[in-house]
Amino acid sequence: MNSKLIKELPELITNNVISQEVASNIEEYYQSKHSNAPNRLFTVFGVLGSLLVGLGIILILAHNWDGFTRETKTIFAFLPLLIGQCFTAFSILKHKSKAWKEASGTFLFFAIGSSISLVSQIYNIPGDLGTYVLTWIVLSLPLIYLLKSNAVAILNIIFISFYAFDMGYGYFSVNQTPWLYLVLMTVILPHYIKLLKHQRTENITSIFNWLFPLSLIIVLGTFVNTISELGFLMYLLLFSLFYNIGKLPFFDHQKLRKNGYLVFGSLGIVIMALTMSFDGFWYMERFFLNAQETYISLLLFVVNLAILIYAYSHKWLKEFNLFQYVFILFTVLYVLGLNIPVFGTLIVNLIVLALGITTVKIGADKFHFGVLNYGLIIITALVACRFLDTSMSFVIRGLLFVSVGLGFFLTNYIMLKKQKANVKSLKH
Repeated sequence: MNSKLIKELPELITNNVISQEVASNIEEYYQSKHSNAPNRLFTVFGVLGSLLVGLGIILILAHNWDGFTRETKTIFAFLPLLIGQCFTAFSILKHKSKAWKEASGTFLFFAIGSSISLVSQIYNIPGDLGTYVLTWIVLSLPLIYLLKSNAVAILNIIFISFYAFDMGYGYFSVNQTPWLYLVLMTVILPHYIKLLKHQRTENITSIFNWLFPLSLIIVLGTFVNTISELGFLMYLLLFSLFYNIGKLPFFDHQKLRKNGYLVFGSLGIVIMALTMSFDGFWYMERFFLNAQETYISLLLFVVNLAILIYAYSHKWLKEFNLFQYVFILFTVLYVLGLNIPVFGTLIVNLIVLALGITTVKIGADKFHFGVLNYGLIIITALVACRFLDTSMSFVIRGLLFVSVGLGFFLTNYIMLKKQKANVKSLKH
């Protein structure tokens, strides 16, 4: 409870700043907030406790494993699964607390994996890592909705991403596109949408706001098979999609630390644009129309465009933001700029410079020093890249860096002066 505020309530009532009813509502709010904190803490420790208990059981069994008969090994293989099912059934039937359900779900999740592994080892059942993880995921997915468990959903996202990573990037899995990844993530999507509807500002929802885009970023490369050049465009379109999602009012009105889409989207666009700003990047073969990468790029482009049109129809696009339209520029540039290095390099450098200036303007308009300096960092990164691939003299390079450094200082100084002037005007 915010004790300092509660202590000041009687004084505020005495001086007729607030009414007794308002004071009572404030006190009840902080009391309920304080009472919910231990429950959340207990849920976290319950999940951690389940993880430690599960790992401890595995270590104990592993130490004495060779001394057991096959029948004993089979019993031990199914015992954690049985215990986990009993705890899960007890949590559901007795309508236990959220902490109980999260802890039992986490324990059962790992019990499923250990049972599959042990039975395969005992009876020498052949199989590869991808098949093992996929079986584990399919068996554990129903737990998300049976227990309404966020912990199990998070674990499934991590393991689904690992499955796709193994299929697409694994040494023995070259050129295997993990299409099942999309199906499995779609199964988890209703749980995530429910969190967005009913617990939009909760910390657990912000974890999903970071985890979902991070998983897609890791896995998208597995969908690049034959035309690696298009992989860069695919990633830029994906980052643009994240940025446009993050700029929707539903996400944009939240704190930046809870908006993983906007952060990943902005950083991704800048990194990809800087990568494409080098002269050697544009010495590439033209892409074929009848290719998997082309279809995925087209899909990402259409989804980006649909979100922009939707936002425009609802009058959410009040100010021009180059980050939201950059996917159109790069798609056109990809079609026209391949095998024309001078054209592609020049345009991309101008785009990166414009992105930096746009970010500086957004930061200045909002009096946000973090956004302002982020824009200056973009411009600095562009200058550093040109430092590496141009034949300018060291004097000119040095002057460029001095200019950028002065720009950092002067921009922050001017904005600080404006902020102080605004504070003084508000006081008067």
